[in-house]
Amino acid sequence: MTILEQIKNLKENSKKRNFNQTYDLIINLKDLDLKKAENKIDEIIILPKKLNKEKKITIFTDSIKKSEDFNIISGSKIESISKNKKEISELISKSDFFFAEPKLMPIVGKFLGKYLAPRGLMPKPLVGPLESYKKYKNAVKIKVDKQPVIHTVVGSQDMKDEDVEKNIEFLINTLKVKLPKGKNNIKEILLKFTMSKPIKLEVK
Repeated sequence: MTILEQIKNLKENSKKRNFNQTYDLIINLKDLDLKKAENKIDEIIILPKKLNKEKKITIFTDSIKKSEDFNIISGSKIESISKNKKEISELISKSDFFFAEPKLMPIVGKFLGKYLAPRGLMPKPLVGPLESYKKYKNAVKIKVDKQPVIHTVVGSQDMKDEDVEKNIEFLINTLKVKLPKGKNNIKEILLKFTMSKPIKLEVK
Protein backbone atom coordinates (compact mmCIF):
# COMPACT_ATOMS: atom_id res chain seq x y z
CA MET A 1 0.00 0.00 0.00
CA THR A 2 1.11 3.54 -0.68
CA ILE A 3 1.29 6.10 2.12
CA LEU A 4 -1.76 7.80 0.61
CA GLU A 5 -3.76 4.56 0.73
CA GLN A 6 -2.73 4.03 4.35
CA ILE A 7 -3.84 7.56 5.28
CA LYS A 8 -7.26 6.86 3.77
CA ASN A 9 -7.35 3.54 5.62
CA LEU A 10 -6.66 5.28 8.93
CA LYS A 11 -9.48 7.78 8.28
CA GLU A 12 -11.98 5.07 7.34
CA ASN A 13 -11.23 2.92 10.39
CA SER A 14 -10.96 5.59 13.10
CA LYS A 15 -13.80 6.79 15.29
CA LYS A 16 -15.10 10.22 14.33
CA ARG A 17 -14.33 13.01 16.79
CA ASN A 18 -15.92 16.43 17.12
CA PHE A 19 -12.66 18.31 16.74
CA ASN A 20 -9.92 18.64 14.14
CA GLN A 21 -7.46 15.89 15.07
CA THR A 22 -3.79 15.97 14.12
CA TYR A 23 -1.88 13.26 12.31
CA ASP A 24 0.85 12.08 14.66
CA LEU A 25 3.89 10.31 13.24
CA ILE A 26 5.83 8.01 15.55
CA ILE A 27 9.19 6.70 14.36
CA ASN A 28 10.92 4.04 16.42
CA LEU A 29 14.64 3.77 15.76
CA LYS A 30 17.14 0.94 16.16
CA ASP A 31 20.90 0.32 16.28
CA LEU A 32 21.52 3.87 17.45
CA ASP A 33 23.99 4.45 20.27
CA LEU A 34 22.65 7.61 21.90
CA LYS A 35 25.60 7.78 24.28
CA LYS A 36 27.51 9.16 21.30
CA ALA A 37 26.80 12.83 20.63
CA GLU A 38 27.09 12.38 16.86
CA ASN A 39 24.09 10.02 16.89
CA LYS A 40 21.77 12.51 18.57
CA ILE A 41 19.44 14.64 16.46
CA ASP A 42 18.12 18.11 17.21
CA GLU A 43 16.67 19.54 14.01
CA ILE A 44 13.96 21.91 12.89
CA ILE A 45 12.36 20.57 9.71
CA ILE A 46 10.26 22.86 7.52
CA LEU A 47 7.42 20.84 6.03
CA PRO A 48 6.42 21.39 2.38
CA LYS A 49 2.65 21.55 3.02
CA LYS A 50 1.08 24.06 5.36
CA LEU A 51 -0.06 22.84 8.77
CA ASN A 52 -3.45 23.89 10.10
CA LYS A 53 -1.90 25.56 13.13
CA GLU A 54 1.05 27.86 12.52
CA LYS A 55 3.95 27.65 14.94
CA LYS A 56 4.64 30.63 17.19
CA ILE A 57 8.08 32.17 17.05
CA THR A 58 9.89 34.42 19.55
CA ILE A 59 12.94 36.39 18.49
CA PHE A 60 15.44 38.06 20.83
CA THR A 61 16.75 41.10 19.01
CA ASP A 62 17.76 44.72 19.47
CA SER A 63 17.67 45.43 15.73
CA ILE A 64 13.92 44.98 15.27
CA LYS A 65 11.46 46.79 17.49
CA LYS A 66 8.20 45.07 16.57
CA SER A 67 6.73 42.63 14.08
CA GLU A 68 3.28 41.37 13.12
CA ASP A 69 4.68 37.91 12.48
CA PHE A 70 6.92 37.32 15.49
CA ASN A 71 7.06 37.93 19.21
CA ILE A 72 9.96 40.36 19.58
CA ILE A 73 11.93 40.66 22.83
CA SER A 74 14.80 43.13 23.29
CA GLY A 75 18.00 42.28 25.07
CA SER A 76 17.18 44.71 27.91
CA LYS A 77 14.05 42.71 28.81
CA ILE A 78 15.70 39.28 29.07
CA GLU A 79 16.92 39.64 32.66
CA SER A 80 13.64 41.08 33.94
CA ILE A 81 11.67 38.23 32.34
CA SER A 82 13.91 35.70 34.11
CA LYS A 83 12.83 37.15 37.48
CA ASN A 84 9.12 36.75 36.82
CA LYS A 85 7.78 33.18 36.81
CA LYS A 86 4.48 34.25 35.24
CA GLU A 87 6.27 35.96 32.35
CA ILE A 88 8.51 32.93 31.85
CA SER A 89 5.48 30.64 31.75
CA GLU A 90 3.66 32.88 29.25
CA LEU A 91 6.76 33.17 27.08
CA ILE A 92 7.17 29.39 26.88
CA SER A 93 3.46 28.76 26.31
CA LYS A 94 3.33 31.13 23.32
CA SER A 95 6.59 30.07 21.68
CA ASP A 96 7.29 26.94 19.65
CA PHE A 97 10.68 28.15 18.42
CA PHE A 98 13.18 30.73 19.63
CA PHE A 99 15.81 32.62 17.64
CA ALA A 100 18.29 35.20 18.88
CA GLU A 101 20.79 37.64 17.46
CA PRO A 102 24.25 36.09 17.99
CA LYS A 103 25.29 38.86 20.41
CA LEU A 104 22.26 38.08 22.62
CA MET A 105 22.75 34.31 22.72
CA PRO A 106 25.00 34.41 25.86
CA ILE A 107 22.50 36.68 27.66
CA VAL A 108 19.58 34.37 26.84
CA GLY A 109 21.65 31.41 28.02
CA LYS A 110 22.61 33.12 31.27
CA PHE A 111 19.14 34.26 32.33
CA LEU A 112 16.71 31.95 30.54
CA GLY A 113 18.78 28.86 29.75
CA LYS A 114 17.66 26.94 32.83
CA TYR A 115 14.03 27.33 31.73
CA LEU A 116 14.43 26.83 27.97
CA ALA A 117 17.13 24.15 27.79
CA PRO A 118 15.20 21.37 29.63
CA ARG A 119 12.35 21.85 27.14
CA GLY A 120 14.63 21.81 24.12
CA LEU A 121 13.81 25.46 23.40
CA MET A 122 17.20 27.13 23.41
CA PRO A 123 17.30 29.67 20.57
CA LYS A 124 19.00 29.15 17.25
CA PRO A 125 21.11 32.03 15.90
CA LEU A 126 19.24 34.69 13.94
CA VAL A 127 21.06 35.25 10.66
CA GLY A 128 19.72 36.77 7.49
CA PRO A 129 16.54 38.81 6.89
CA LEU A 130 13.67 38.46 9.34
CA GLU A 131 11.27 37.72 6.48
CA SER A 132 13.05 34.43 5.84
CA TYR A 133 12.02 33.14 9.27
CA LYS A 134 8.34 33.02 8.35
CA LYS A 135 8.98 29.56 6.94
CA TYR A 136 9.50 28.28 10.48
CA LYS A 137 5.78 28.77 11.12
CA ASN A 138 5.38 25.52 9.20
CA ALA A 139 8.17 23.61 10.91
CA VAL A 140 8.41 20.73 13.35
CA LYS A 141 11.17 19.92 15.79
CA ILE A 142 12.83 16.51 15.62
CA LYS A 143 14.78 15.53 18.70
CA VAL A 144 16.47 12.21 19.43
CA ASP A 145 18.34 12.39 22.70
CA LYS A 146 17.58 9.96 25.50
CA GLN A 147 15.17 7.59 23.75
CA PRO A 148 15.36 6.18 20.18
CA VAL A 149 11.94 7.49 19.20
CA ILE A 150 10.53 10.50 17.34
CA HIS A 151 7.00 11.77 17.86
CA THR A 152 5.81 14.69 15.76
CA VAL A 153 2.80 16.21 14.00
CA VAL A 154 2.64 15.97 10.20
CA GLY A 155 -0.82 17.34 9.48
CA SER A 156 -4.46 17.57 10.53
CA GLN A 157 -7.75 16.02 9.45
CA ASP A 158 -8.86 19.07 7.50
CA MET A 159 -5.83 18.87 5.20
CA LYS A 160 -5.88 17.10 1.87
CA ASP A 161 -4.71 13.49 2.14
CA GLU A 162 -2.13 14.20 -0.57
CA ASP A 163 -0.66 17.07 1.46
CA VAL A 164 -0.35 14.92 4.57
CA GLU A 165 1.35 12.29 2.43
CA LYS A 166 3.88 14.84 1.13
CA ASN A 167 4.70 15.99 4.67
CA ILE A 168 5.24 12.40 5.81
CA GLU A 169 7.45 11.54 2.85
CA PHE A 170 9.50 14.71 3.24
CA LEU A 171 10.07 14.17 6.94
CA ILE A 172 11.06 10.52 6.53
CA ASN A 173 13.42 11.28 3.65
CA THR A 174 15.02 14.11 5.64
CA LEU A 175 15.45 11.81 8.62
CA LYS A 176 17.15 9.15 6.50
CA VAL A 177 19.83 11.69 5.62
CA LYS A 178 20.34 12.65 9.28
CA LEU A 179 20.61 9.10 10.65
CA PRO A 180 24.09 7.50 10.55
CA LYS A 181 22.81 4.35 8.84
CA GLY A 182 19.94 5.97 6.99
CA LYS A 183 16.80 3.87 6.64
CA ASN A 184 18.57 0.97 8.39
CA ASN A 185 18.21 2.90 11.66
CA ILE A 186 14.42 2.97 11.29
CA LYS A 187 12.70 0.12 13.11
CA GLU A 188 9.08 1.03 12.38
CA ILE A 189 6.89 4.00 11.49
CA LEU A 190 3.45 4.48 13.00
CA LEU A 191 0.70 6.93 12.09
CA LYS A 192 -2.26 7.88 14.25
CA PHE A 193 -4.80 10.56 14.93
CA THR A 194 -4.76 12.44 18.24
CA MET A 195 -7.26 9.94 19.67
CA SER A 196 -6.89 6.81 17.59
CA LYS A 197 -4.89 3.65 17.67
CA PRO A 198 -1.77 3.76 15.49
CA ILE A 199 -1.33 1.90 12.24
CA LYS A 200 2.02 0.72 10.98
CA LEU A 201 3.10 2.53 7.86
CA GLU A 202 4.66 0.57 5.07
CA VAL A 203 7.32 2.85 3.66
CA LYS A 204 9.77 2.00 0.90
